[in-house]
Amino acid sequence: MNPPILAPKQSRSPSSWLKFICTLALALGLFSGCQTNKIDWASRVGTYTFDDAVKEMGPPDKTATLTDGTQVCEWLTYRGSEGGTVITSGYYGLHASTLASSPDAFLRLTFNPEKKLTEAKRLYK
Repeated sequence: MNPPILAPKQSRSPSSWLKFICTLALALGLFSGCQTNKIDWASRVGTYTFDDAVKEMGPPDKTATLTDGTQVCEWLTYRGSEGGTVITSGYYGLHASTLASSPDAFLRLTFNPEKKLTEAKRLYK
């Protein structure tokens, strides 16, 4: 009687472990990168100043001073993307995918003549 033939234990190669670790690290990085600090602008009205805004976000991208001394300032918070087409090849041939475009996002802060915040808006252009 012959002894049973045992298949060797299958183990992952070092390269497959490295791929797994890299994929896991990338996934964790993407999920943590999506978290943003949400600022409650309504709570800052009346106390937040133009100087505070410049210290926190840098100089505004656009500024307009009205005749009554009110200052309207805009900061670019997100650069949008242009749409396009991606062509990939697969088992069944070439495939075309259309990528959607997204607008630029701005934060518009309005300050009274005493440089105190009176209004905050998010704009998409």
